[in-house]
Amino acid sequence: MQPNEIKQLIEQGLDGAQAYVSGDGSHFDAVVVGEMFRDKSLLQKQRLVNATVNDRITSGELHALSIKCYTPEEWAQAGKPGA
Repeated sequence: MQPNEIKQLIEQGLDGAQAYVSGDGSHFDAVVVGEMFRDKSLLQKQRLVNATVNDRITSGELHALSIKCYTPEEWAQAGKPGA
């Protein structure tokens, strides 16, 4: 898989999300920003993102995905691009 494919899966699965994905073909890092993370625990946030790519993980097409989730406000406070 390519980072842009994972980005597309996440953004299609989480309406209004913005995903930033990098990786080497088997191990990927995803930063996902969206309102859907408001008032959610870390585990709940990661489950939301995992649900968008679970088929690819189950099939073995996606081996490892590290996930960091932010609300738009958290992202802006962190001084990240696009905030």
